Amino acid sequence: MNDLLQQSVNHAVMITGFVAMMMVLIEYLNIFSQGILQHGLRNSRMKQYFLASFLGATPGCLGAFAVVSLYSHREVTLGAVVAAMIATSGDESFVMLSLIPKQAPIIFTILLVTGLAAGYLTDTLLAKKTTIHDGCTHEFKIHKPECRCFPWGNIREQWRNCSPARGILGLTLFLFLFAVVTGQLGPPVWNWMRVTLVIVAGLALFIVSTVPDHFLEEHLWKHVFKIHVPRIFLWTFGALFFMHLLVDRFQLGDWLQANQLIILFVACLIGLIPESGPHLIFLTLYVEGSIPFSIFLASSIVQDGHGMLPMLAESRKDFIKIKVINLAVGLLFGITGYLSGW
Repeated sequence: MNDLLQQSVNHAVMITGFVAMMMVLIEYLNIFSQGILQHGLRNSRMKQYFLASFLGATPGCLGAFAVVSLYSHREVTLGAVVAAMIATSGDESFVMLSLIPKQAPIIFTILLVTGLAAGYLTDTLLAKKTTIHDGCTHEFKIHKPECRCFPWGNIREQWRNCSPARGILGLTLFLFLFAVVTGQLGPPVWNWMRVTLVIVAGLALFIVSTVPDHFLEEHLWKHVFKIHVPRIFLWTFGALFFMHLLVDRFQLGDWLQANQLIILFVACLIGLIPESGPHLIFLTLYVEGSIPFSIFLASSIVQDGHGMLPMLAESRKDFIKIKVINLAVGLLFGITGYLSGW
């Protein structure tokens, strides 16, 4: 049991570190580009579907938040939101890139194309554009131009008066980088995955070392590390430990193989939860070969991380509509795949 616990903790630390560092890079690029990911969805419905799906497919929940924000301002259709939510995997997309880097781009592409089709059919069948009348309160925080990502003249002063957040994050990322380089975390040999971890950790350390205090406090410390990191670690550790108990200790691998239809419905129902984390259970089962691709794909279609939380706050009616549509699409793909044997 101790070995199982230690193995789960080590994997959870490695995965959580990779996810957190990727989120740092996404936050940095979003601010550096002055929120370019938010712009572009306007009058053309096909343009809306394409861009909404693309924003949804970008790792993390920022793209999904942007589409909900634009929907609440009556600038995109309900179908565009459906497209974005089917295409998105939320924070789990970072974990997918870590655990299944070869399959992840294929899955993202399938979700993007499925989102396009589902968005178009949603607006066609409903035959109307549904909007929200209240103002949006969940837009990206794009700050004034003087909030630069790389304030060259102030970097030395920032370290001379180093804030607790910068010190903690800098030390944590340095230790993570050291652990990867020495083989204590991640692959035991030098391969492309280990090189990727080193590059991403180095970039994240550079960002934490150079960004202004405001960016560090508001975007990295308060948003990424205080909100996302604990949640991702707990869900990742829980999913890994739970999976190992089921398959290795309780010998339930055969039961999972014999009751895949039940697992399919459970995966889709859990996907309705507007939260990053539960989907990791089925990602882990898929990685271990305990469930087929069709069940994992169905779960990926239905779940949307916490990208739908702003919609829940704005309109519970539209939240339910979108979730029901996504559930139907996920079950359709899952049952089709189950009957087809993939």
